[in-house]
Amino acid sequence: MQPDRPLVAAIPVRNEAERIGPCLLALGRQHAARLTHVVVLLNNCTDATLHTVQAISGRLPFALHVVERTYPPLIAHAGTARRAAMTHAAELAGPEGIMLTTDADAVVAPDWLDQTLAAFAKGADAVCGRALIDPVEAACLPACLHDDDRAETAYATMLDRIHDLADPDLHDPWPRHVEHSGASIAVRAGPYHRAGGIPAVPLGEDRRFLAALRRVDAAIRHAPDVWVSVSGRVAGRARGGMADTMARRLIRQDEMLDENLEPAMACLHRAQARAALRPLWGHPMRHGPWRARGEKLARQLMLPATALIEVCAEPFFGLAWDRLVAASPLLRRHPVRRAGLVVEHQHAARIVRRLLHAQAPVQPALGE
Repeated sequence: MQPDRPLVAAIPVRNEAERIGPCLLALGRQHAARLTHVVVLLNNCTDATLHTVQAISGRLPFALHVVERTYPPLIAHAGTARRAAMTHAAELAGPEGIMLTTDADAVVAPDWLDQTLAAFAKGADAVCGRALIDPVEAACLPACLHDDDRAETAYATMLDRIHDLADPDLHDPWPRHVEHSGASIAVRAGPYHRAGGIPAVPLGEDRRFLAALRRVDAAIRHAPDVWVSVSGRVAGRARGGMADTMARRLIRQDEMLDENLEPAMACLHRAQARAALRPLWGHPMRHGPWRARGEKLARQLMLPATALIEVCAEPFFGLAWDRLVAASPLLRRHPVRRAGLVVEHQHAARIVRRLLHAQAPVQPALGE
């Protein structure tokens, strides 16, 4: 069903003459819902990307806005381009619209928009989709890259399951995924502006944006049925992106896992601390049962009670949690070596089984 509000997609582009055509055509072949506008921001392009876009513009069922930018070398990166593209999209979307962003080498699924809107209809403020490597190009990659990715993704999913069980998010129920890729992010205008928009950083603008949304308590859905197909190239356009990661791992396996991953027991403690903070946030903790609970959590996190009181005065729970993480030495992240991945995965699996067992309903004995 087509919503009665603007739906605007933003695409940062750097020299994608071969791939921008399939990208735009896929956006135009959505099953039911239709985009109203698409912004294509050409970031320091020196190839025939503009000509390609102009050649297919008449075949697209949405208004196409082509914006050319030439940035100085120091800021001519994906963060600057995506922020500029989304800023233009936000102007077209207005205060009630929805903005979506993808990559120029991505081909969205035919139901990409429908499934994204379905997640919004269930209360989401932002929707993250999955980025899957094109199967033809994936078949050309060495098996070692697939093995490493499968192992790391499986561990990330296990850690996420710990969070789901110890500190459930009603807006992001299981099953869900663990990706925060700029190839598929959608957001309502209000939360987008509250979060400050896409940060113009050289690397990881998508992750940084999702972190900003969390700080202002946006309801974020990691929808497993929203997906796009991306290229499997190892010579990418965005420095530090997925292509650079694959090219690096072709030479030598990374010693450490992704920086967002941590030991399984540390993950459990983090999820339990966040769950313990939720009922305290927004409540006066100077007296009564709230004070006792706050003092207990403060002791567990090696903090003075006054620090926890200040944390709980933040206007958003996400901000309160970020302050708590920064203040407590017990919540500092510790990296995981790839050599220890198998053991940590086993630890995580045991924790998940224990949490599931603790939540299982007690079966009445025979005769009761």
